[in-house]
Amino acid sequence: MTTTTLGPLAQISRTVRDIKQSEAFYGTALGLPHLYSFGSFAFFDCGGTRLYLTAQERPAPESILYLRVADIRSAYEELRSRGVQFSQAPHMIHRHPDGTEEWLAHFNDPEGRPLAIMSAVKP
Repeated sequence: MTTTTLGPLAQISRTVRDIKQSEAFYGTALGLPHLYSFGSFAFFDCGGTRLYLTAQERPAPESILYLRVADIRSAYEELRSRGVQFSQAPHMIHRHPDGTEEWLAHFNDPEGRPLAIMSAVKP
């Protein structure tokens, strides 16, 4: 009997109302590399995981997307300069026993769904 081993997450799907507005938000404002688009679909690279956007009249509720960044403060300032409006500034949410701190900053996409940038800060 063989055991199947699952690999890393390959793709995340998110529904949007306006594909062109979302292409600009995810590509220009967030700076994700655009892979390709056709019809009402657009695909972006999220550090090796493909983000699949599809247009629907009524987008469904979905999970929060947490995007890892190396330096949360500089990422926060850069994204703000591109028009991203944060609901929370970078803040520490946990300190591990080794002193590493977990930091988050929350914002919403054009449909009002939550996203966040996150960073692990080593001592």
